[in-house]
Amino acid sequence: MNDGEPRGELTVRLIAMPSDTNANGDIFGGWVLSQMDQAGGIAAVEKAQGRVVTIAIEAMTFIRPVKVGDVLCVYTAVDQVGRTSIKIHIEAWAQRFRTHHREKVTDGTFTFVAVDETGRPRSVNPDIARAQI
Repeated sequence: MNDGEPRGELTVRLIAMPSDTNANGDIFGGWVLSQMDQAGGIAAVEKAQGRVVTIAIEAMTFIRPVKVGDVLCVYTAVDQVGRTSIKIHIEAWAQRFRTHHREKVTDGTFTFVAVDETGRPRSVNPDIARAQI
């Protein structure tokens, strides 16, 4: 099946290890979600130019399993920048261990909020935000 091309910029790339599996031997969905959250955080920090926190994840569907030895590639694309929030579309793709075939395994939209040193929401500089979308 041809999944087309990933949307966004490659932000995180790592190998799925045996310690990341569930009882069925597939990579645990929570591990994939964690990698996506980290990738989104990287993109949001760059956009906000400072600390951010995850506040929401819109519907995700796991399309295909990730297997031990696959390389998980997580792509990010900024969809929207608000006064304090940043919505980022995140896709996870698996580069299969033996064949190197690339397949989309899940995607979702994560929302991050820029926060100050006390953890309170702060404004994202709108000039910077607009220039980088």
